[in-house]
Amino acid sequence: MFIEPNTSGERRGSIEVICGSMFSGKTEELIRRLKRVKIANLKVEIFKPAIDVRYDEVKIVSHDASAIHSTPIDNSQKILLMASDVDVIGIDEAQFFDNEIANVCDELAFRGIRVIVAGLDMDYLGNPFGQMPF
Repeated sequence: MFIEPNTSGERRGSIEVICGSMFSGKTEELIRRLKRVKIANLKVEIFKPAIDVRYDEVKIVSHDASAIHSTPIDNSQKILLMASDVDVIGIDEAQFFDNEIANVCDELAFRGIRVIVAGLDMDYLGNPFGQMPF
């Protein structure tokens, strides 16, 4: 990922996307990056869709049992409300959120927040999300 140098002193945001097929390690990579953020003592908020209760109702859990605490939400707009005074936002299973999730990520980056988002990039038929044939 390339971020232009900032000489004006203002905070710059960014969006990092971790995508791939199922069982490709997306959540594991998200957890790894977020743990590094915590080690750096940055303020972080982590979100997951409320409907994702496969391994835990609150934690994000990878297939290898790595876990990190998160806040389950049912609407991507709630991320904007809960993202005050943070340096980094982590979002898992982005494909389960509503179609506004991309706009929410853009808004967070414009606010100077680093956004790390993980999710599937297509459905089981190979269609990109947001362009379903039905």
